[in-house]
Amino acid sequence: MQQHIVLFSNPIGVSAGQLHGLARALAAAVPEAIFSFVGNRETLILLPREPMNLRLIPFEGGIPNGAEPSPELLLTRFLTVGPENYMAMLNTAEANADGLPVTCVISDAFMWVTQSVAKEKMLPWIAFYSGFSLAMLAHIHTDDLRSRFRIDEAGMAALSQEALDFIPGFATMRVCDLPNGILFGGIDSAFALLVNGMGTILPRADMVVLPSFAGSHEELDSLIFAKLNLALLIGPVHLLSPPPPSADREGCVPWLNDRPALSVVYICFGAFITLPPTELAEVAHGLEDSQVSFLWSIKEEFRSFLPEGFVERTRAIGKLVSCAPQLCVLNHPAVAVSVTRSGWKDALESISAGVPMLCRPFHGDRRMVARALQEIWGAGVKFDGPINRWSFARAMEGIMRGSDGKRMRQCARVLRKKTMEEMLPGRSLSNNFDVLVEFLRGDAEDDCG
Repeated sequence: MQQHIVLFSNPIGVSAGQLHGLARALAAAVPEAIFSFVGNRETLILLPREPMNLRLIPFEGGIPNGAEPSPELLLTRFLTVGPENYMAMLNTAEANADGLPVTCVISDAFMWVTQSVAKEKMLPWIAFYSGFSLAMLAHIHTDDLRSRFRIDEAGMAALSQEALDFIPGFATMRVCDLPNGILFGGIDSAFALLVNGMGTILPRADMVVLPSFAGSHEELDSLIFAKLNLALLIGPVHLLSPPPPSADREGCVPWLNDRPALSVVYICFGAFITLPPTELAEVAHGLEDSQVSFLWSIKEEFRSFLPEGFVERTRAIGKLVSCAPQLCVLNHPAVAVSVTRSGWKDALESISAGVPMLCRPFHGDRRMVARALQEIWGAGVKFDGPINRWSFARAMEGIMRGSDGKRMRQCARVLRKKTMEEMLPGRSLSNNFDVLVEFLRGDAEDDCG
């Protein structure tokens, strides 16, 4: 029987891109199967349509199209779409595949409502968790954490530095590092209820697929294996399935070509959410004070928050662009450090390029990622609060001219080397991907849960 796998993405562009990368890798590995990728219509427009056995299907029936001011609001609206809409999309996928029945459902882990749809259809359900696996484990432990800290949300500030070492694998983490929705950040909101529901449902998945470094946290890996039916660490998706080269419309690479090795700071705080205006101004002041070369990806609408005359005064050492081809930039020899909000995708891309990170996390799992980069892997350093010009300039001095940068680069390169080795045929990350491929082909059909 020919296999037909349907993949449900979430509406946030970065996460959809990661799942789409996995879909492309799987479609290339199983060319005899059909892969139907369901997602936000406007996101699908930006995604490659290859290989030929990968179909892109826009979700109809209540999922909003287009960017909105709040990704959390967009995600919440996406998740509140009922199971009947997902069932309808399975029927649409089958119709688009000439009636070929769906044989497996893969979804972004936050789309956990698809588990009930797969169960009703008696299909295996595979979850793809695109974030930091320690944050996933925190969501699984939500009830334990709330039982331990029996205090209302308003009182959590006094406990922000409390260690979480009573949970195995969390020895380096504190209350303030947890994702929003567990102990603070609107724990009764619809978004919190949905993401915490994910922590309850994930252990029921036939498999959970996680992009990760190799050997980055062996204790954590073993804890995840114990909590889930089957966890597959597959390495960074962009290495598993390299995306088509991004357009360099603003000349980032030619500009970097004229800079010495390890001389440039790359700055990007994301497209959907960026720093508060006051902090953007402080970063600009810090760049001027430190006089380091920089490439800053910042949209036009946010540049009005920068100090008057900043662009003119720094023209000789810096370049502002609206969108940078991030993988090309990170892998350029001129780039010494990435200044980021420390999303997991950013961490995977930076460390895979051997580039350490200076982190200003402000929502989601980013606080845990930044903490791990600093305290576990030694490949980054984080700001403990809002950025000011002096803290930024000090960080630039330590990373660009001091021993901190050399130490962090060495740690990043160790992680990079180990990950690249384990993605070779016959090694752990490659073998895990092969397990997933065999499952989808039906070779492991008798083992389906």
